[in-house]
Amino acid sequence: MNDIRRSILWVIFGFSMVMLWDQWQVYNGHKATFFPASSTAPAKTAGPLPAASGPVTSVPPAATVVAASAAMPVLPSAAANSEPLAPRERVTVGTDVFKVTFDTEGGSVVKTEFVRHADMADKSKNVVLLDESKDRVYFAQSGLISGNAAGALPTHKTAMKVLPGERTLKDGTNELTVRFESPEVGGVKLVKTYLLSRGSYAINVRHEVINTGPAAVSPQLYLQLVRDGNKPEGESSFYFTFTGPVVYTEAKKYQKAEFSDIEKNKVDIEKTASNGYVAMVQHYFASAWLLGDGIKRDLFMRKIETNLYAVGMITPLDSIAPNTSRSVEYKFFVGPQVEKELEALAPGLELVKDYGWLTILAKPLYWLLDKLHSILLNWGWSIVALVVLLKAAFYWLNAKAYASMAKMKAVNPRIVELRERLKDNPQQMQQEMMRIYREEKVNPMGGCFPIMIQIPVFIALYWVLLSSVEMRNAPWALWIHDLSSPDPYYILPLVMTATTLLQTALNPQPPDPMQAKMMWFMPLIFSVMFFFFPAGLVLYWITNNVLSIAQQWVINTRMGVPPQFNLPKF
Repeated sequence: MNDIRRSILWVIFGFSMVMLWDQWQVYNGHKATFFPASSTAPAKTAGPLPAASGPVTSVPPAATVVAASAAMPVLPSAAANSEPLAPRERVTVGTDVFKVTFDTEGGSVVKTEFVRHADMADKSKNVVLLDESKDRVYFAQSGLISGNAAGALPTHKTAMKVLPGERTLKDGTNELTVRFESPEVGGVKLVKTYLLSRGSYAINVRHEVINTGPAAVSPQLYLQLVRDGNKPEGESSFYFTFTGPVVYTEAKKYQKAEFSDIEKNKVDIEKTASNGYVAMVQHYFASAWLLGDGIKRDLFMRKIETNLYAVGMITPLDSIAPNTSRSVEYKFFVGPQVEKELEALAPGLELVKDYGWLTILAKPLYWLLDKLHSILLNWGWSIVALVVLLKAAFYWLNAKAYASMAKMKAVNPRIVELRERLKDNPQQMQQEMMRIYREEKVNPMGGCFPIMIQIPVFIALYWVLLSSVEMRNAPWALWIHDLSSPDPYYILPLVMTATTLLQTALNPQPPDPMQAKMMWFMPLIFSVMFFFFPAGLVLYWITNNVLSIAQQWVINTRMGVPPQFNLPKF
């Protein structure tokens, strides 16, 4: 077996190990890194949810509940609330970062529009995350249930009234309050207060439970996020990003589930905790209920109906005596996945920006990228600068690899002649090749190992650039106005393809004609993918290629092996 075949076997072995790790991730309940299966049902084409089919308006079959325990309280039906219905209306309030629409039915959050983030498909529109339309069902709901499952209490289906107040954050003010009051239901009145702050995507929420009845009550508060199982509109299948519910606890950390796993009742999450959060995650954006630490809560993920799923928590309130009240305060986050802001809100919340199994490498890379941006003030140039720093850090590893390749290139004519002369005696040919390698101190694998060590770092950087919402609509230069979208004129992918082929031409040409052809086909096939990748990722790869070519050229020249282009012979 000659050196080229051995190299190919090492590549196959390395690829096999990567795929084995990928399947181990799937086996342990994580999302596949490469080519994950679609996890969503067909798009929901019906209009807004009818009242009777709300997320928890009926008792779900036991098989569909992935909750705290078999005895976890069931959220009540709307029919249990028999108070007179107030006129239902939608109330929209606005701050400097988003517009939030509430429904007086339950005081739920039913729409969020981010005024600083343009829609990818239509730049004249803003990104809408929570919504109720023919293409999207996505709500944030809360309410009360009775601890002993008997009697009705105010829920997200209860008709509430909204109190008068400002609806737009005015200049000179930093806070905006929206307040909902329920009628008395089961001797209990619920008052929901939302406090929106300037520059923040986190809403402070206060639930005040007032016991107006003659006996003490011990209600439970539930918080849930309800969403359809469709992928975000316009999301490329090449990105391999996660969309679905998440639970975070201090004990089991970040636990996510595919919608298909909920459908099959194959979700294994921590069932009770006294810390953490629940969230719905998609590419670039997330929503989350953030209940304070030290408060006991039951956690659940469940299917509500066809292509509609919920993740939430239920926390018991202490006994409330007649004519007294008790308040619970927490936060509701809905916005872009800006890592620094998420870290400041709650422990582990930054993990909704999902880097996968390379988080340990990705987080410091993002930190460095962010620091570079604070100096250069341009994300495109920050990407270029980061790759330059990485290439500098790996300079000596790359130097060893290119030196080994230069030596291989120098002895390549002798190897070609040897293969031709001893083609009928493979054993002797192999022995002679090993003798040449020993005499010239050439290690056939010397160019592979240094490069393989760097692969995890560059894969982590790939996830940083793919996951960072800062790249959305961020310009670089000239015609590149959005680093998160593909190059509209395909200039960067063509340049990337050219640099990849140039780098291939500088490498030693395999003696075997079939291997030589494969050496050219693989970069071409790989380059095709980059026509669909975000411009920021292609820019990073071009920078890496150009620096690699320059270093390889310099090392070849120093070692007396003049750079030459080994063009393909088909």
